[in-house]
Amino acid sequence: MDPLLIVALVCAALGVGFLSVAAGALKRRRLFRGLVSVLSALLMITLAALMVTITVAVQGYRALTREEVAATAVIQPAGPQLFIATLLFPDGRQQTFRIAGDQLYVDAHILKWKPLANLLGLHTAYELDRVGGRYFDIAQERDSTRTIFSLKQSKPLDMFTLRQRYVWLAPLLDAEYGSATFITITEPSEFEVRVSTTGLLIRRADSTGG
Repeated sequence: MDPLLIVALVCAALGVGFLSVAAGALKRRRLFRGLVSVLSALLMITLAALMVTITVAVQGYRALTREEVAATAVIQPAGPQLFIATLLFPDGRQQTFRIAGDQLYVDAHILKWKPLANLLGLHTAYELDRVGGRYFDIAQERDSTRTIFSLKQSKPLDMFTLRQRYVWLAPLLDAEYGSATFITITEPSEFEVRVSTTGLLIRRADSTGG
């Protein structure tokens, strides 16, 4: 079981226990003890809810302990400033996109957790966010056909968005930031989109002359 869910269950159990103690204390008219027990119960239940929220919000993110391949991109030119990109993911999924531009562009969200969160089993994680095309010429970037596609998996909560919205998550998340990379497309080719704790990069796959 996920360590965060274990913590959530323990906190929830403690919360129920404190509520039971509070009920007994209030029946015996020990108001101070009852109040302390109620506050302790609320704290435990709040912590349990926080652990569950984090567990749900980090779904779709992949833990990162070293540089690894986030996706392999197989490219086939389809015309002037136009190419087909098929992305192959480590979990076996693949997606194909028709992209306009001179370059393949990919970006991602990076979550870097503080040591306190590391103790709960949370470490630097990433999620690919978007893929699209990029033009050499800025005027074309403004006026020509733009193609951009989402790579995120649908989920009810997203930790990257929550961290941007709520300052109280700062003690858990050391930093939250985006990272992007791009590479020029001139011929049929295969690239590896790699991610490390410092961000994204694209390298030509070994099979095509890495």
